[in-house]
Amino acid sequence: MIKRNKKEWLIVTFHTTVAAFQMERAAKDMGFGGRIIPVPREISAGCGLAWRDEKEKQAEIKKCLDDKCIEYEQLVLLTL
Repeated sequence: MIKRNKKEWLIVTFHTTVAAFQMERAAKDMGFGGRIIPVPREISAGCGLAWRDEKEKQAEIKKCLDDKCIEYEQLVLLTL
């Protein structure tokens, strides 16, 4: 069996799928390298979708969410 090295990621969860896709569009426009993922089972979220990105991008992601008025549930650092 291949053992995968785990890494700490920034996970942003959303109440609605609309907000998740707004984040995806805004993040791609700003050049972030993250992506939409199913919410990891370690946490829960309203819509079942989350944004995953490098943990070092936390301040930039938070600013993007606030600047674009994207409603989110929580920002979590999670090892996956």
